[in-house]
Amino acid sequence: MALTARDLERHKRHLLVHDIGGPGIQKLSSAKVSIIGAGALGGPCAMYLAAAGVGEIHIFDDDQVDLSNLQRQVQFNEADIGKSKVDVLSQRLSNMNGGIKVVAHRERVLAVSDLPGEILIDATDNFETRFVLNAHSLSNRAYLVSGAANVWAGQVSVFAAGVDKTQACYQCWVPELPENQENCDTLGVVGPVTGLVATRMALEAIKLITCAGPALIGKLWILDGRSGDARTIKLRKDQACNACQCVTSL
Repeated sequence: MALTARDLERHKRHLLVHDIGGPGIQKLSSAKVSIIGAGALGGPCAMYLAAAGVGEIHIFDDDQVDLSNLQRQVQFNEADIGKSKVDVLSQRLSNMNGGIKVVAHRERVLAVSDLPGEILIDATDNFETRFVLNAHSLSNRAYLVSGAANVWAGQVSVFAAGVDKTQACYQCWVPELPENQENCDTLGVVGPVTGLVATRMALEAIKLITCAGPALIGKLWILDGRSGDARTIKLRKDQACNACQCVTSL
């Protein structure tokens, strides 16, 4: 698909990046992603992907905007309180970039269902849904970009076992549901930490789509917001993992 004069003007800063350029912009416009969670991680991540020109963005969430969300969910304002998060967010994305398709799904992903796209973005806050998304990524050969944040800490990884059988899946790292599931509702979270995590998730998705630079496949990026430090560790595939052993025959 040829780039129009408007495309060239909108994305000229990406055109100047030699390993994105015109081909990368075309890949972004042809890409389809599903973002599960429209809150502190999913919202800013979606905004960066829409701004970058990702052609089709599906957003899943069944929650409404609450006053307590506004401390960190910068995609919303006070006038949005009580409204559907996905409805407000999808309208904002469409206003940002009228050339993309945004689909709002007012539902919580509770089972393996139809999640469009080659990239799933896990912006949720519970392990049950993360396991569901891991299963979907394995069975549909999709990448899973996963992020989490609480208190001062954040983390991001890309799980590619559905695409490359030699890579770890999410359950190679977290094999079973934790007995005590803590999240920002119970521990709290510093608002800008969620923004840093969301931005890194968007960056990883853009790298996967454009093939520009190595993504965090097989790695976990860990942020300490209090000190400002970050480190990256390797994640190893668990050869005994019950979740991804089925992909060994792919």
